[in-house]
Amino acid sequence: MIGTWHGLIIDCPDPHALSAFYRQVLGMVQVQDDGDWVVIGTGPDQPGIAFQQAEVYMPSTWPDPSIPQQMHLDIKVGSLDEGERQVLELGARRLEGGGETFRVFADPAGHPFCLVTE
Repeated sequence: MIGTWHGLIIDCPDPHALSAFYRQVLGMVQVQDDGDWVVIGTGPDQPGIAFQQAEVYMPSTWPDPSIPQQMHLDIKVGSLDEGERQVLELGARRLEGGGETFRVFADPAGHPFCLVTE
């Protein structure tokens, strides 16, 4: 092992708004706020997700490959229907694709993510 996972950094136009979306989706807390850099996680000494303000941000056009996914999160849920209802209420939008065990969405800044079940 070379190291341990410290965090995932997501570029976005508004770190506060996007971190609030993921705090509600994942049940995490804000552990750092430096204005243009906001980190959420389960605690300040644990790996987290950082949202970094990007002055020039181009959201993914997935599934159109002209601007690729760049990254995506898989979020495990108990019910795809209930998970979908909740993320849509928070500002996500449904994207093309999916299957019996997963559905594809875009967060409020346009990053694709999936809700998955077993």
